[in-house]
Order: sequence, then C-alpha cells, then structure tokens
Amino acid sequence: MVFLFVKSCSTKGGCIQGLGEHVLTGAFTSAMGGGKLGSARSSSAVRHVHIVARRDVLLARQLSYRKLTNRGGGGSLKMGYLHGSTLFLSSNQFDVLNGHQSMDIIGHSFRRAPVSATRCISALTQQVKEGTTTTIEGIIGAIDPEVRGDAIRRRFLEFYATRGHKILPSSSLVPEDPTVLLTIAGMLQFKPIFLGQVPRKYPCATTTQKVVRTNDIENVGRTARHHTFFEMLGNFSFGDYFKRQAIAWAWELATSEFKLPVERVWVSVFEEDDEALAIWRDEIGVPVERIKRMGAEDNFWSSGPTGPCGPCSELYYDFHPERGIANSDLGDDSRFIEFYNLVFMQYNRTDDGHLEPLKNKNIDTGLGLERMAQILQQVPNNYETDLIFPIIARAAELARVNYMTADESTKTFLKVIGDHIRAVVYLISDGVNPSNIGRGYIVRRLIRRVVRMGRLLGIHGDGKGDLGGAFLPVVAEVAVAMSGDVDPDVATRASKIYEELQREELRFVQTLEKGEKLLEELLNAALENGASSKAYLSGKDIFKLYDTFGFPVEITEEVAAERGVGVDLTAFEAEMDIQRKQSQAAHNVIKLTVGGAAADALATVPETQFVGYDELLTSSSVLGILSNGVSLSESTEGEEDIEILLDRTPFYAESGGQIGDHGLLAVKGAGEKGAVVEVIDVVKEAGRFRHRCKVREGKVTVGLSMDAEVDSNLRQRAQAHHTATHLLQAALKKVLGADTSQAGSLVAFDRLRFDFNLPRAMTEAEVTQVESLVNDWIGMGVSLTSEEMALAAAKEKGAIAMFGEKYGEQVRVVSVPGISMELCGGTHVSNTAEIRGLKIVSEQGIASGVRRIEAVAGSAFIEYVNARDNVVKQLSTALKVKVDDLASRVAGLQEEVRAARNEASSLRIGLAKAKAEALIPTAISVGPSGARVLVASFDQIDPESLKAAAEYILSELGDPAAVVLGSCPGDGKVSIVATFSPKIVDSGLQAGKFIGTIARICGGGGGGRPNFAQAGGKQPEKLAEALLKAMEDLKLIISKPS
Repeated sequence: MVFLFVKSCSTKGGCIQGLGEHVLTGAFTSAMGGGKLGSARSSSAVRHVHIVARRDVLLARQLSYRKLTNRGGGGSLKMGYLHGSTLFLSSNQFDVLNGHQSMDIIGHSFRRAPVSATRCISALTQQVKEGTTTTIEGIIGAIDPEVRGDAIRRRFLEFYATRGHKILPSSSLVPEDPTVLLTIAGMLQFKPIFLGQVPRKYPCATTTQKVVRTNDIENVGRTARHHTFFEMLGNFSFGDYFKRQAIAWAWELATSEFKLPVERVWVSVFEEDDEALAIWRDEIGVPVERIKRMGAEDNFWSSGPTGPCGPCSELYYDFHPERGIANSDLGDDSRFIEFYNLVFMQYNRTDDGHLEPLKNKNIDTGLGLERMAQILQQVPNNYETDLIFPIIARAAELARVNYMTADESTKTFLKVIGDHIRAVVYLISDGVNPSNIGRGYIVRRLIRRVVRMGRLLGIHGDGKGDLGGAFLPVVAEVAVAMSGDVDPDVATRASKIYEELQREELRFVQTLEKGEKLLEELLNAALENGASSKAYLSGKDIFKLYDTFGFPVEITEEVAAERGVGVDLTAFEAEMDIQRKQSQAAHNVIKLTVGGAAADALATVPETQFVGYDELLTSSSVLGILSNGVSLSESTEGEEDIEILLDRTPFYAESGGQIGDHGLLAVKGAGEKGAVVEVIDVVKEAGRFRHRCKVREGKVTVGLSMDAEVDSNLRQRAQAHHTATHLLQAALKKVLGADTSQAGSLVAFDRLRFDFNLPRAMTEAEVTQVESLVNDWIGMGVSLTSEEMALAAAKEKGAIAMFGEKYGEQVRVVSVPGISMELCGGTHVSNTAEIRGLKIVSEQGIASGVRRIEAVAGSAFIEYVNARDNVVKQLSTALKVKVDDLASRVAGLQEEVRAARNEASSLRIGLAKAKAEALIPTAISVGPSGARVLVASFDQIDPESLKAAAEYILSELGDPAAVVLGSCPGDGKVSIVATFSPKIVDSGLQAGKFIGTIARICGGGGGGRPNFAQAGGKQPEKLAEALLKAMEDLKLIISKPS
C-alpha cells in the first residue's frame, strides 16, 4: 500500500499528481526502487511500499473512513478509502487509476495545507530511503498535536491545576490496600482520606492513574472500549468543592477545553438526584431531553453494603446525533460512549441501610483517556488511537498483515495484543512477575493470551526470522517507548521487562506444545471409550486445554472435528462462567467501608509521633485500646491480643520488609500501682502505630502515662540485618549487573531474606563473590548517613527505591557512602562494623525469574557460625578424625555405603532371578504364532528386582513372548512391569500403552518404551485383578489374526 496526503488528485501521464510531481515521481519512486505510481505492473517494488510500518501497515492522522469514487469514468468506482488524512490505495488499484482522468475524496477536506503534506511525505520517503522509519513517529507525527494522547493528559491536568488542584503522580499498580489485588481506580490512593483516617494535605487534587482490570477480559478487542489496562484521569475534592462546581468544571473541560460540540454531549443523573438534574438543566443549559435519569445500578456509587456512597452523573458523547432524540438509549454502544463519570460522595450507608449525610462531602471523578482520545481523534474505537495503535501496527508488521484491510477476527487478535502488552509492561515494571498465584497469575494469563493471539496471526519465533526467539519483547519496545509521560520508570526497567517477557513466552510455547500432546491423548482416550460418532471431549478437558495450556477453543474444536470427536461447549462455557465469577469477585471492588469501632478509634486519635531513630525509651500516653476491633477504656492482667495506641513511640512499626519492634510498656513513676505490658508486634495504619500487646501485670487505661521501651537486643539484630540487606543488594548489582532489582525482602531478628530478579540460579562462585564483597564492606567500618529530602532530589541523586513502598514528597535517604544509597524508613546500624559479618545460608528460586537469598548477620551470624562449629566438632569426635580430615572421611564412608547398597541390590536381583527360574515352566502358548505369555505375581520384591526378573524370563522364553509381573513391595504400593519381545512389538502391541490400562485398576499409572514399561499403584488389594486383566488382554490381542 501507498499513503498520500491529498485533497484531490488526478492521474496524468501515468503519474498521480496533486502534491508535486517531484515528490511522487522523483524522490518517492526512486526510494522505492523506480517506476511510476500509475503503472504498478511495471515495477513490483511499488506493490510493497512501506513508509510507516515497514511492511504494509500504513497509518497517519486518524479521523474517519471515506470512500473514494471515480467521477469521470462513468458510474461510481470504488478506488480505496481514506482514514483520517491518509489515502490508502492497494497495488491493484494503481492500474485502475491510470486509466481515469480524476478522482475526488468525497465529503472531506484536509485541515493541513498541501505543502505540509508534501513535506511530510518527503520526510517519510527520505526515512524509507535511509531505513530509519518507525511506526511511532509515522503514526503520532501525523496526528494533530493537540489531540494526541499525551496532549489530552496534559491538558486535563493543567485545566484542574489552574483551578487550585494539586497534580499528583499515578500510584503503583500494586496497591497498599489489601482489599484489592491491583489498582483498579484513580481514587484508590485517596481511600484513607475519604475514610477520614488520614488528614488531607490538599483540599483537592488531580491525577492520571494507571489502572488494570481483568473482570471483562473476554470483551477485550471485541468491543470499542473494553481494556485490561487504561489511564483514568481524575479530579478529587476532599471536603472542598462539591456538586455544583464539579458539574460546571466537567462541562467546561468537555466543551471549552476539548471543544466537544455541545449538541453531542448527553448527561445521565441518578433518578432521585433532582439537585444534579437542576444544575445541568438550569445552570449549565443542557436541554432536558438530553438528560437521562437512571437507576441505582448505573448511577449510584457504593463500595459495599455500608460506608461512603453517593449518586453519579455521567457525560456521554453522541457519535450519531442524526438518529434524533426520541427513544435514545445511552446504553447503545454503537451511538454513545461514556467518557466522564462524576461521583458525588455525600452519604454514609449505615448497617440498617439508612443514608446519613456525610460531614465532609467529597468528589471522585474519572475520565477515560483512551475514550477521550477516540472522540477527539475521530476513530472507530479506542484501539485505533495513538495510545494503542502503534503497538498494534508493530504486531501487524510481525504478522505480515494489514490491519486496515484485515478481517474482524484478525483485527481482534491484534487489538488483544495491543491492549495486553500495555498491561504486562506496566505490571512488570511495577514489580509483578509472572507466577501461578495472585497478581503474578494475572500477568501470566495476559502474556499467554498475547502469545496465543500471535500464533493465531501466524507469528513464529520473534517474527523477524529467528524461530527460536520471542516476539513479545519486540512488540513491547513500542509500549516502553510510549511510556515516558505515563511512568518514566518504565524505560529504566526496560531490560528487565524484555527479559521477563522473553522467558515467559518461550516457556509458554513449550507449554503449548505439551497442550498439543495432551489434546492428542484426550482425543485417543475419547475414541477408545466409545464409538467415534459418540466420542466427546468434556467441558473440563477443553477448559484445561484453554486455561492451563493456552489452547484456543476454536483450534480444539477444529482438531477434534478432524478426528470425528465432538466437543461439549456447553460444559466448557459453564467452566468459563465459574472462572469469570471468581475473577470478578477477586479484589475488583474497592471496599470503602468505615470499619466500625476500630476505624472510629483510629480516626479520633492523632498520628503517632515516631521517635525510634534516636530513642529506645520514651514517655508516652495511652490514647486508645482495641481488642478484636472493639474500642476499650481499659485492659487488665492476663488479657492478650490487645492493641494500644500511643501519642509517641520508640517502637518501629512493620514496614519496608522490617518487622516491628518488641519491648515493654510500664507505668511511669513511683507510688502508682504497677502495670507491665509486653509489646509483641507493631503495625502502622493511616499514620497510627498499633502496638499489639499482652498485659502481664496490673491494668492499663486510656489516658495512662507509660514508659515505652524497645528491646535493644532485638532492635540491634534487626538493624544489623537491615543494613546488611542494603549491602547485599549493592553487591548483587556489582556481581550480577546494575539491572538486578529487588522483588521483596524480610528483615527479622534471626535472619534476612532478599528476593531479586534473575532468570537463572547463581553460581557458587557468584554467591561466594557477593558474600565476600559484603564482608569486605563490613570490615571497612563505614559510617552510615541518613537525611530527609524531596523525592525528586533523592531520585536525582540515584537513590534506590524499596520494592512495594509508597513514598511521599519528602523521603528519608539512608547511605553507606561509596557503596549504597536507598530510600528507606527502616532502622540501621551507625557503622557497618556493627554488623560483624554476613553468611549466605541459601540461594534458591521461588518464582519464574525470581531468586531468593537467605542470610544471617550480626548476632545471628555469630550464632550460626558457632552452631556449625559445634556440629563439626561432634562429627570429628564421632568419626575419630581431625577436623581437616572430615571431608575425606565422609567421602570414604559414602563410598562404603554405595558398595554395600550395590551388593544388596545384586543379592536381591539374584534372588528374584532364582524365583523367576521356577516360573518359566508356567508360561502358556497363545495364538497361531505360539507366542509364550507369562503373567505372575511376586511377593514383596522391589521395582528394580522385578524388572530384572521380567527381563530374565523374557530372554529364556525367546521370541515371540510377553511377560507381565506384579509385586507389592510394601507401604501400600504396587509395582508392575511389562516386557515384550520384538515380534510382539512388531504385531502392534506396545508395553508403554498396555501397562497404563492395567495400572489404573490399582489406582496408578505408568508408561515406557514399546518393548518395556513400568507402572505403580496405590491399591495392593487389586493387584490380582489387574494381573488377571493383563492375561486376558494379552491372550485376546495376540490371538487375533494379523
């Protein structure tokens, strides 16, 4: 295909004209290999012109589709189509153009002057010549700068910033809120403010939030608007402005800032919200016929049965106003799209369902960036905006297809890739790695769907010739390149993202191949269990192929049909429904429930002042006591599992991987009745430290003044492990590479645990090198420093962020000068020498691409070394050798044990053969060939000896012969072996397949080669039945005439 920026053009002398003959016939055609555009037959090069996507996916500023007709050749002749400002002509249409005088683009005129278009195509032509074209530049460069996705995002934020809103960054896709699996809404980071748990820092804010939702995953690519990843633009008021101002600004943003035609904007309100309707009608001026009252299901927001809630008002864009107002339905996706949702959080629903007005009314809004881009860029769906289409273009290039002319199925596959790639890129960047549980399973599932779509499109390997490569990293490059305005950290983590995608894709390709084998086995089993006309694959089997092995249902159905096997799609859909319900129920709703007395108690006390960096003993006042969520005024001796809230505390609360401090609370001063409380853990919620305690002596009451004292020994242990963790990360980066990143940690009193990204196991040499580096730094006695600074300044200095932590505008930076610098709120030693030493205890894999190191430092290091030393001394004494000779002595003992085992095995095999010798005369002759068959049971013989006995008997019986032996070696186990001579195998009988059916009778299974196979079972009492079945089957099969 060729694309031209034109207003109208004509053919003259075999050339398309209108932009300047030089551009089209000179630089353009010469870059493509010569020949004139009007004579495609004369040059095959013209048929494969690639300007933007290097294949035949060509894009530009996207507005709407237009037909091209010939007005001078008699009748109407379709010549191609216009997509925005881009004329698409396939190669076979050049010949048609060559014979006609002119053509016009009906009903459309360009906003850009022809000279601008000429420069654009000249520049792209030069890029083609130089081989430097890129899909992103080709697509985005041709879109009106003011309606690009990044411009829409910027304009939204600036609009509200000029109206007093604080611009805040997007929070991570991994939320702090334990009630949700992923960040599913822009308001999630403000939940503590809405609940009153944290005082507002700003009266109002505006954000662009990364969001992932998978509850409608099956609709992705099939509708114009469903996504797993999208950006939610939002403005929020925390008790500041409310309904009237929110509505006025939303209208101003839509119609003045984004210049949406007022006659195309419709509004919905909650059916009982007369106030909102009056504002829209009387103050904004929206005609009442374009305001729809809707029920609570659509226009009343709540997070659960109780808690903050309120009515909604939504703004819709009308793509087809010509359809009129009568009988209009805002739920008609072919006509309307909801682009802005305003939530008026004005009530609190009580346990009895009563709605009470909130003291502070809040505003929570969401504007879908992709939806607004679709509207402003005038494209048919969200996928064809500049936010997603460049990714689709890259995938289409690899698949060697043209999205614009592809069938709907192909387009759907490409859309799924475009959507899911965005999701996995940002999820992996935020620390979510593919796994089989939780967030990791979501990433794995999305990746596997992309791989499936790629295979259905015919993408093999990396799509560029390397059949052993992966194409996901190639497509992901586009998403990473577009991430700068969304999350600048994505680009810095690009190599890690590509590695994860490549590893997961290649692993899944192997899984798909296993799925193909499983499908073959299931089809064979279905045919064996019934006549082919009645053979069916169950819904559970189809679902397993789909969910576990990524096998598309349509492929399963097609392959099964070729084999004459039906598929139970009804049962499959039932299995899918179960999964959908589980997915929708799994953390896809933000629970903004107030939470009873515990939350009330937290809301009524100020944030706890933490003094634990400098003090381990301080005087504190008891502000609250909780027990099982119930607020108490006092707690007496013997009560456990209580939580005490203090005004100030030296106790560190669990955070950043470091566990909470332990210690004591005691009544202050002499002459008062004593009270001693043991602190066994400390957690932090909404700035309040909750000390989990046991009352050892006396009574504790609210208002009591107490001495709070941290256990200094345990604090020192934690500090040693925390600083050692920083040193460990620095050493790993030095040995394994700077892109090694933390994936989790635990800082405890007895050990440290550090998870990090690495696609392989560390070598022993690497482990030793890391350990030596850390101990060298410890021995250097480097003094640590810590300081408070702005987050931006800390990042500029190169401070490393802790995994999974959320940071405010001011952060604490802990440095080991010249070695490590991290954002960290934990407690640390003052000098590395206090750590004394570090020993890596283990290094192992815990998930795909994630390794874990466990180590000990400080006092735990000394205890570990002493314990190992004691073991060595005990072994030395027991074996009566010097410590230096222990290794050689143990090696000698191992050799003696191996020799003894071999001798015992030889004796057992010899005994088995002796018993086998006595069984040989019991073999029977079967069939016309006189094949010798022996099936027998041995008492308590191990599998190895049973195998030797069967092979011995077969060698004595000659060829043709078949031997099946069974034994119960003990512990409720069954062992079965089958061995067949060459002529038996040649007749079509295979030991591997034969033994599986027999073993199932004993509750087991097995397999092997055609001439020998082994199986096990769990039901010894059924061994006789199984061997009887074996004899009957052998006689039946061998007796059949060949």
